[in-house]
Parts: sequence; C-alpha cells; structure tokens
Amino acid sequence: MDLLSAAITLALVIDPIGNIPAFLAALENTPAERRSRVILREMCIALLILALFLFFGKRMLAALNISGPALSVAGGVVLFLVSINMIFPARGMGFGREERGEPFITPLAVPLAAGPSAMTAVMLLGSREPDRIWLWFLALLIAWSVSAVTLLAGDQLRRLLGDRMISALEKLMGMILTTIAVQMLLEGVREFWRT
Repeated sequence: MDLLSAAITLALVIDPIGNIPAFLAALENTPAERRSRVILREMCIALLILALFLFFGKRMLAALNISGPALSVAGGVVLFLVSINMIFPARGMGFGREERGEPFITPLAVPLAAGPSAMTAVMLLGSREPDRIWLWFLALLIAWSVSAVTLLAGDQLRRLLGDRMISALEKLMGMILTTIAVQMLLEGVREFWRT
C-alpha cells in the first residue's frame, strides 16, 4: 500500500459524507455560529485517538498477544460490516438529541469520526509496516483533512446535493470499501497460511 491508497482507504473508513447527517443531527441544538468550532474540536480529538492507535497499536497488539494475520482478518471483517451498513443502512440507528449543551467526544469524535473500523485500519497500517509509520501518519493527516473539510461544509453540501445524493455517494463509498475489506481479509488468510 502506498500513501495515496492508504489515504483513500482511511478517508473511506472515516466516511465524512455518510457522517454528515449524523453530525448535523447531533449539532441540531448547537448555535449555528458554534458548529464549526465544535466540529473542528471533535475532529481534532478523533485525530489524536487515531494517531495513538497508529503509533502504539503494535504495542497494544503485543500486550494482547494478537498476531498480524489475526488483525488483518478482523480488520477486514469489521470494514466489511461497516461497508455493508453504508450500502444497506439500518433504520432507527441514529443518535439521540443532545439534551444539555453541545456534544463532547461522543458521538462525534468517537464513534463517528474515530470508530472501531478507523482504529483497526490505522492499527493495521502501523503494525504491518512499522518502518513506514510516518508515511501512514501523513496518510492519516490527508484523510483527516479531507474529512474535516467535508464535515465543516456539511450544511452547504446537504443543501447543494440533497439527502438522496448524499445517500447515493455513501453507498458508492460502501461498495469501494467492501472490496478493500475483502482484500484485507484475503491478505490476512494468506499471511496465516505462510506462517
């Protein structure tokens, strides 16, 4: 995997287009002038969490005695489930309205921006090729920047594209992510049989 493919994979996993409706719903009671600051703060928290998983994921795997092939297969399965949910979204799975104040950490930073699939993806990158960790961090920064800009423009994109187009784009990204997930799973199985 190179920088571009890693950045695209991470951007697909973070799924900023698919997160627009959830972000807008969670920020419904937040004053319009504060929304950009809240989104940026939550995205910075998500970046910090993902960077921790990227840099220290290998140590966590070693402490838990989890092999690289097992992580690759598990990551592929998680990404596959996420991509299936993007293509066939479950109804009634949205987040409730925030009764008091604005959202903090949950649900925006975690699990929307830095969800289990994003954590698994960065941990997988960092553990499989640790000598390229700074390249993976750059890929994470690129994916994070694209996601942050997309989410900051969420109101405008929703008005411009409409809910149906946003839903169609999310399904398209889900299809691409499905193939990436299957590839990860196959690589994990191949690695396991080699050992």
